[in-house]
Amino acid sequence: MTADDRFAARLSGFGPVGIVAILVIVFGNVLPVVPLSAVLVLAWVRRTGTPWREIGYARPVRFGRALLVGIPLGVAFKLLMKSLVMPVLGADPVNQAYHYLAHNRAALPGAVWTMIVFAGFGEETVFRGFLFERFGKLLGTGARARALTVLITSIGFGLAHYANQGLAGTEQAMITGLVFGTIFAVTGRIWMLMVAHAAFDLTALWMIYWDLESRVAHLIFR
Repeated sequence: MTADDRFAARLSGFGPVGIVAILVIVFGNVLPVVPLSAVLVLAWVRRTGTPWREIGYARPVRFGRALLVGIPLGVAFKLLMKSLVMPVLGADPVNQAYHYLAHNRAALPGAVWTMIVFAGFGEETVFRGFLFERFGKLLGTGARARALTVLITSIGFGLAHYANQGLAGTEQAMITGLVFGTIFAVTGRIWMLMVAHAAFDLTALWMIYWDLESRVAHLIFR
């Protein structure tokens, strides 16, 4: 085994090098325009020789099907969360963290970029693709292990939203993580989830931009 092979093995393991790699990837989004954590995942996959399908990048890539399923799923899921689930949890009808986007045309391009690239591509690659692969290696791939992986990654996904969205954002992200994580655990494919996640967040952006949050939040509970 060459030195490169030994390093790749340590990088894909759970010793000091492997743990540092996980921490750097999970907490790697330090640049405002690049989803660095997701880019690091792709670099990690190439360097360790991990099959792409193990992080959900399965072939053949059916982008048409991903769009046809993912867009309606993401839109419907967000509307359901906003009009039913979050009101039941007592959330503020208005997302105060992002209310500055209301009628803010100047901020719209950056917000759209964030929803598609950081959320759709970035968060799914890290929280579903990478972390499912890591926990799969650590815990196994049986039904109980996958259920535990869904739970752990959903909690982590929720907590990642606490700093800028508070308790309501954390609750919403945890529920979203449970739904998307379950789909990923069953299908092993990430493309549709990337589309659904982006559609989910773009629907939220649409409601915020046109100042429709309160109206949607009170569709069921007046």
